[in-house]
Amino acid sequence: MVSVPDSVLVHEHVLVDFGGVANPGTYDADEVFAVAKPKLDEAYALGCRRLQECTPRYLARDPLLLRRMADATGIEIWTNTGIYGAADRIAVPDYAWTESAESLAKRFIAEHTDGLPRFVKTAVRDGDLEELDRKLVRAAALTALETGMTVASHTTTGRAAVQQLEVFAEVGVPAEKFVWVHAQAEPDASFHEQVARAGAWVEIDGLLSDEISWQQTCVERLAGAGLLGRTLVANDSGWYHVSEPGGGNYVGYGRLYEELLPALDPAWHQALMVDNPRTAFGA
Repeated sequence: MVSVPDSVLVHEHVLVDFGGVANPGTYDADEVFAVAKPKLDEAYALGCRRLQECTPRYLARDPLLLRRMADATGIEIWTNTGIYGAADRIAVPDYAWTESAESLAKRFIAEHTDGLPRFVKTAVRDGDLEELDRKLVRAAALTALETGMTVASHTTTGRAAVQQLEVFAEVGVPAEKFVWVHAQAEPDASFHEQVARAGAWVEIDGLLSDEISWQQTCVERLAGAGLLGRTLVANDSGWYHVSEPGGGNYVGYGRLYEELLPALDPAWHQALMVDNPRTAFGA
């Protein structure tokens, strides 16, 4: 186990409801708090001082609960704006199908102006970007251009990551404002290097699975290519499952500290857990 003082967990969840915008479930915020707080306390003990909660709107983003959690645990918790287009579009509201990217961006920017989000979260389907994917990404890029916020995009293929960078270039947003979330889902690691060399961030996560050897390999390959400075790591863990009794199996946030970091060069820990996250998303 490795403790990293002042570390940042860039992609985690406290609460998720995969019922989506059309079939939202219900949950007891007090119960979620009681289940989640011990997990966050464990993360604090490992040195975590900021957790970026990536549950999007329409999948149970709950800023009031997160503020309560932050006050109780001492961990700064960031939430997001944007629209999540993956998971069979279950989190895409009706208005997103008809409004323009510019109109959607105005919604996201208004939330930022009100002081809610600190980053943008979006998501695209597997494979080539469809029309809706391009619109959501363009709206996210326009938001980044206006606010300076970084965009974290759920993306499971290298081809889609490259296509999103093309959208960012069209809008005039530098690649450094784009985070390829779930990059380990792409088996061709040459895409990891391509996206990192373009100036974007490559996030290796998915530590809910039994094996972490592939994640270790991905980080080591990026570091070996001189791209440690464009690499992020996370668990993509948690969380209270609204559809399951008692929230189901809330895994917590320790595996990154307990298994992945000890497998990596200790000289990389500061960059992966402190310097890179704060450069990518802001201090």
